[in-house]
Amino acid sequence: MRLHIRHIAGQLVWTTSGSVWALWRVTPRGGRYLPAAEQDEVLGHITALVRALAGTAPRLFGLCAQLDAGEVATQMIDGTDLETAPAWSEHVEAGLDLLERQEMHRRTVWLAVPLSALGRRAALSATFGSLWAETASALGLRTAPVSRAEVTAYQRQADRLAAAVGTGVELRPARPAEIAWMVQHAVHRGQREEPLLAVAETSDLFAGRLRGGQLRSPSYADLGLVRLVEGGQDATGAEGALAGEEDSGVRGGRGRWWRGGASPLGRRWLQVENETGIGYQAHLALAELPVAVAAGAADLFAQLEGLEFPVDYTVDLQVVPAERAKEAVRRKKKELVDQADQYGAQPAGMPSSLTEAAGDLGEMDARLSRSGVEVEVQAVTVLTVWGPTAAVCDARARALAGLLAGGDYRAVRPAGLQEALFTLGLPGAARPAPAREFTQYQLSEDWAMCQPFADTSLGDEAGALVGIDLDCGTVRPVLLNPADAPRKHASASVGVVGDLGAGKSVLLKLLTSSVVDRGGRAIVIDRTPIREYAAFAHTAASDRCQVIDAAAAQLSIDPLRVFPDKTGAHYALSYLTLQLGIGPMSASGAVLHRAVEEAAADPEPSMAKVLSALAATAFSGTPARKDAASTLADLLQIVSDNPLAAMVFDPDLPPVSLDADLGSDLVVITTTGLTLPPREAFASPEVLWQQPLEALIGRAVLYLIAAIARQAAFADPARFCSVVTDECYWLTSSAEGTALVHEILHDGRKHGAGLAAGAHDVDELGPDRGLIAYKLLARTTDRARAMKGLQYLGLDADDEELLRLVTTSLSPVGSPGREGEMLLRDPRMRAGRIKVIIPEVARIRHRITTTPGGAAADGRAEGSAPGEEGADAAAGGER
Repeated sequence: MRLHIRHIAGQLVWTTSGSVWALWRVTPRGGRYLPAAEQDEVLGHITALVRALAGTAPRLFGLCAQLDAGEVATQMIDGTDLETAPAWSEHVEAGLDLLERQEMHRRTVWLAVPLSALGRRAALSATFGSLWAETASALGLRTAPVSRAEVTAYQRQADRLAAAVGTGVELRPARPAEIAWMVQHAVHRGQREEPLLAVAETSDLFAGRLRGGQLRSPSYADLGLVRLVEGGQDATGAEGALAGEEDSGVRGGRGRWWRGGASPLGRRWLQVENETGIGYQAHLALAELPVAVAAGAADLFAQLEGLEFPVDYTVDLQVVPAERAKEAVRRKKKELVDQADQYGAQPAGMPSSLTEAAGDLGEMDARLSRSGVEVEVQAVTVLTVWGPTAAVCDARARALAGLLAGGDYRAVRPAGLQEALFTLGLPGAARPAPAREFTQYQLSEDWAMCQPFADTSLGDEAGALVGIDLDCGTVRPVLLNPADAPRKHASASVGVVGDLGAGKSVLLKLLTSSVVDRGGRAIVIDRTPIREYAAFAHTAASDRCQVIDAAAAQLSIDPLRVFPDKTGAHYALSYLTLQLGIGPMSASGAVLHRAVEEAAADPEPSMAKVLSALAATAFSGTPARKDAASTLADLLQIVSDNPLAAMVFDPDLPPVSLDADLGSDLVVITTTGLTLPPREAFASPEVLWQQPLEALIGRAVLYLIAAIARQAAFADPARFCSVVTDECYWLTSSAEGTALVHEILHDGRKHGAGLAAGAHDVDELGPDRGLIAYKLLARTTDRARAMKGLQYLGLDADDEELLRLVTTSLSPVGSPGREGEMLLRDPRMRAGRIKVIIPEVARIRHRITTTPGGAAADGRAEGSAPGEEGADAAAGGER
């Protein structure tokens, strides 16, 4: 293959044809789930970019960079020290096993624009350089250097162009290694392995250097060591069958088609051979576009992501200003008038196609006249598929053409032009003359609707492998790393909403174990009767967990024993006023305050000492204080005698450790046995104090649990802590629980903490749910709740297609293998469907699901021989 690159300096490429190109990496924007208003904004930015390129011939590349399992493993390890967090290596190994030998890719978009010559002298220099390149390649000489002044002038021109077109679309200058990767990707398509873009993104290779006032570049000859064979035959002879032959009769690719081999017209692919192997590519050109297409179905390039195989696209553009376009329209109108006169003399009359063409030209003329900045886009669009064999490549090309035909797009695979269309996909290559016959004419707004910059990625750049992207036809892993969000100036909170059994608990447990195994901390408030999170903690982190059971009262949460000095007295007084239902500024509040101060000053402070202090005041105080102290002592004695309050008033229990990690990496506080007053009771004090004693104790104990969780979570900002509250309606139904959620959502980021909450309804996440960064919506069959869920994600709640997706198509009940499907909105405001995957780590899988009859459903928080669950690879929810 004849390589066309002479020099690369930064983002600039000097070619053997004498042209100079500037290349940028485009940050994709938009996506299929964006609301209409956001879609219109994205389309406006793309339209503005195209109009800013008026009078130029830019080229757009949409390349599927191969994603290697090892690359994903590196992303999972990024930011984690395996020496201090050895448990994380199990997750990484499980991810490698899952993704090994899977066809994976990530979409990258590149913009290349030829720069105008700097003057007659520069044009002569370019011509000489081009001629010398032809001679030098034959004689083995170095290419002609480029002066420093020329490099500087072209770079300034590229900077001005970027400033003009990059106002709405984010552009980054391409690196020399990335430009070389574009060539390497093109010649390695169809092979099992290709050079990774991740390496090129950080490499300093392939760059020219200025020496002595001249640009001198390394040799790029190795990039062109490729053998291209139009219609090359596979050694297996499989293409004969594809061409309709019973027996190709081909051996080693040397058969004769007229002796039974495949016809050359049937071998419409390109065989590309290099030192690493052979690949087969098929290049399809768009030969016809639909006359009219619905706005929701016009995103041609975005829809390519849904195919079961990767597809590259190259769009060679000629951006024609409005005046030139209108002149062309006028010429076509005159031609139509002449044709109409000719047909008028025939008995059959004028065909209807002329009337339709006249209408189309009239509409284009009106739209061109409506705005002085409108442009016409003359585009040659080439779609490329590939495979390791000719049979696979041909099958993919036929499938792509068939799918496009369903949308009234006609794509052709021209025999004899495969090499020419391949060349069009190389950065800086001149447009082959035969490709011009596939030019399609659109206005800038219409071309922008094809969504050439559609953002199809989802999740974080590193973190835990939580699932795969369902909007991508191939396997695309989804990583989440809430622990790193505070460093990226974002909230680390996660909110999952969905029906029973939709997968909320499984995802929260997966994220919890990931945070702990990566070296962080987690505090879980577990309200389930079966203590499912306690059971999960004992298997997932058996030597790094602690369970604080409110009902069993094995540890004390006495604030005077847990918290230091005045902090303990503050929490003790707040707890008691809440428990006894008295105002802190009342007479009874003053008596209680004095008793708490006396108990806190004791060498061994405890809540039991508060009872003693009240009893002493009732015996020796003033009459008014005696009555108040006596009443408070009697009420508090009723509370302290209840087993549910033993963890507050029993001085013989060991206190909870309040160091940075509460004594363990994973702490589960179970509240089984504690109940709360119904939400309606909080609206009326009379109704509230008529609630059962268990509910009143539960409300006050919840306040202390929230205080401990908050204190521990915010203790060490350098070490991330996740506060997990599954089925958080139990927490947010009270003012105390809502206050905890409020404080973590508002102040968690600066303290290295985040909330991970699960709910059946969006409202259960509390009034501050808008501050949650990672938002997920699982199956929600109720239409009203589904609409609230879509609004929570920032999507169009009135979109019928989205409503059908949420109510019927996410993890359908009774559909094995569909468990764990959700809609995700990440901190970068990208939305998409994912399928949660449970890693093949025995200690994680053992109790992560709660299907009735499984091991986690027997109510045992601890157990030496739990039963097998038979968990599937996909998350099944809190089943």
